[in-house]
Amino acid sequence: MSNSFRPRGFGRFSLFPPIIKNLLIINAAVFFLQLIAGNFLIGGKPGLYVLQEWFALNPLVEGANFQVWQLITYQFMHAGFGHIFFNMFMLWMFGMEIENIMGSKKFLYYYLICGVAAGLAQLFIAPLFTLPALTIGASGAVFGVMIAFALLFPDRLIFLWFLIPIKAKYLIGFLFVLEIFWIGDAGSNVAHLAHLGGAIAGFIFIMMDKQIDVTLKHMFNKSYYRTTEKPPNLFSGITERFRKKDDEVKEAKYYDIKDDEDEKITQEEIDEILDKISKSGYQNLTEKEKKTLFEASKKMN
Repeated sequence: MSNSFRPRGFGRFSLFPPIIKNLLIINAAVFFLQLIAGNFLIGGKPGLYVLQEWFALNPLVEGANFQVWQLITYQFMHAGFGHIFFNMFMLWMFGMEIENIMGSKKFLYYYLICGVAAGLAQLFIAPLFTLPALTIGASGAVFGVMIAFALLFPDRLIFLWFLIPIKAKYLIGFLFVLEIFWIGDAGSNVAHLAHLGGAIAGFIFIMMDKQIDVTLKHMFNKSYYRTTEKPPNLFSGITERFRKKDDEVKEAKYYDIKDDEDEKITQEEIDEILDKISKSGYQNLTEKEKKTLFEASKKMN
């Protein structure tokens, strides 16, 4: 059974979830194909030219070879090593936790939707500011992933140049504003409107999705949908679930966990684990903490 259809829960977080891993592999393979294509002729034309003619996003101008499928295929082509490295690093860094939370199937939809929206912005809006040109790269889709991270983990610290700590909402918000200022930069080869298109599509997706609001709450609660009052942050739903008194239980100061050590877990321990998740992410929990949280969640359901 693929991970896309498995019930989501503890123990399923991965540094390389399936869609992220496959996207990295496919992008690397296509980039390698681009490198070797330049050494061959196809129909009397350089191989790289043919690849771009059919699979890069061609502008809507006379003489260009626009095809509908290019809204997908352009996302897997890149202009150079720096281009693909930066995009894939950002995809992995910001997308890893997003896929683990959304689930692989929804994350794939999200990623491709952001990429298509980026392409549409480049086709229809960019010509108002710059000359039409071929567009390649995953940057628009990756920008959508970054927006999702900023919305779901707004206070997560990101170390700029591995030295300067800055909250995700400030860093990604600043990059979004920069893209707006750079829209009319005619001398740039960067598709700024594609970045904005992917980011805006991602924002709308997150805001409209009924399941995203609860994020990790599904690990503790069978209901996937919003409450009438929006939780103040990503893990508040989990915290409230544990801190809420069960009407059917008169006293619940601790939970019994049957394991090799026959330990009991207190509410304070749960709170400490939840605080740790909020600050540094689920993947930074120890195996004991993951097991403790998993067993406690089963007691709550």
